[in-house]
Amino acid sequence: MAAPALTSRAGSVNSLGNSPTATPSSTNNNKIIPSYPELDFRSGARIEDLNRLIQEFSKHDQREYDDQRALEIHTAKDFIFSMLGMVQKLDQKLPVANEYLLLSGGVREGVVDMDLDELGVYARGTDYDMDFTLLVPALKLHDRNQPVTLDMRHSALCHSWLSLRLFDEGTINKWKDCCTMVDHINGATNYFFSPTLVADWFYESISVVLVEIQKKPQRGMPRVEKVERNGTIISVILGVGSSRMLYDILPVVSFKGWPAVAQSWLMENHFWDGKITEEEVISGFYLVPACSHKGRKENEWRLSFARSEVQLKKCISASLMQAYQACKAIIIKLLSRPKAISPYHLRSMMLWACDRLPATYLSQEDFSAHFLLGLIDDLQNCLVNKMCPNYFIPQCNMLEHLSDETAMLHARKLSSVRSDPAEHLRTTIEHAKAANRLTLDLHWRGSASNLPSPQSDAGGEHQPDDRLAKKLQQLVTENPGKSISVFINPDDVTRPHFRIDDKFF
Repeated sequence: MAAPALTSRAGSVNSLGNSPTATPSSTNNNKIIPSYPELDFRSGARIEDLNRLIQEFSKHDQREYDDQRALEIHTAKDFIFSMLGMVQKLDQKLPVANEYLLLSGGVREGVVDMDLDELGVYARGTDYDMDFTLLVPALKLHDRNQPVTLDMRHSALCHSWLSLRLFDEGTINKWKDCCTMVDHINGATNYFFSPTLVADWFYESISVVLVEIQKKPQRGMPRVEKVERNGTIISVILGVGSSRMLYDILPVVSFKGWPAVAQSWLMENHFWDGKITEEEVISGFYLVPACSHKGRKENEWRLSFARSEVQLKKCISASLMQAYQACKAIIIKLLSRPKAISPYHLRSMMLWACDRLPATYLSQEDFSAHFLLGLIDDLQNCLVNKMCPNYFIPQCNMLEHLSDETAMLHARKLSSVRSDPAEHLRTTIEHAKAANRLTLDLHWRGSASNLPSPQSDAGGEHQPDDRLAKKLQQLVTENPGKSISVFINPDDVTRPHFRIDDKFF
């Protein structure tokens, strides 16, 4: 990675020598030292050009929401929450008072640590316009006086089985059909909460509810364009007006507090120290339905710190986030086959970089190019060494399962990016432009036709208040990329309570 010239460095101009990355133009004994643009040593690309390309990508990758789009997002979200309220009423399995975690970006974007092998191929612009991930607790352990006991004896690091012995008899009876059973010598039966069986139940329940909803369509109701199960993830694409929203919905187990296996991480110094409180970082964690590569799919869950990552994101500079988004867009296209690397690996490396590098360096506004090149270097190094530690549980190597052949294949692909980052950025920009054009074309076709569907609101008396539109637009623009926790009462789904980080609405 090219090291940026530090103008505050002590020493005379002579200390810069004739380095091709030197920027000042001065005289030495009446001899003019030419001024060179700052270059990337490996590729020869101008740092200024790379910064400009990253800025251009960010402009096309970030979608702006007008009042209409904000209302469409709100309508789709309400529909999803109402659907989940009806799922709860089916057999009372889900908690009555539940707290969802809504993340901006789908599972394919790396917002949670899930395996992407079984996911269908969806593309922004072609299949959807906006994507979200929704974590729906099937079980909650939120009593801080209750110890968090996870059975990790049969699992790889960062994974666990979950025994229902932690719960009361009523909970066991409700969920025993979604459990695997292990009989002990003393004759007792232990029920282990099964991620695959829970996903089976969740998909069937959502399908039943959607069939019932569509039997009695209401004005203004979103169009259900696709419902698909991808492994343990239920993907729902909704059409609202001219917008298409992808929701990746995951059944999870929600915990308050912090797991013992990650306690040592709290003892280390981190980039977020002094910026946010430890209580905000360790407020809770999840078990998500994913297993290790040698684990038993029917029993093993994966620890997820998605709630903590939302808090940590507040402490990452805008220039580093821009570099991360650009790098992510490159690797999603380049390393898609075989699916050995996910954007979550890149996110973990970014967090490690934040711990490793000075905050004053990472906060430089015009260093996005250096950050992008560094992330590519870090990812290539991880592949060559088959080593990518989980940020919260460093003893867990997330690339341990990779074969030498797959690791080297991806490392060679990244080498081609590193030798010509500008060309790959240009390609990524063109992909973002094409996706935006598809979205705009769909929007204009929908506006031009102006033909209400049987599920659309044909009447004018139920048009939303303009004040609501303005409020929604304000929430969207003021909280980009933040998580939204939603408290919802299934008996009155018209009155959800939203929490965006620590704000209530």
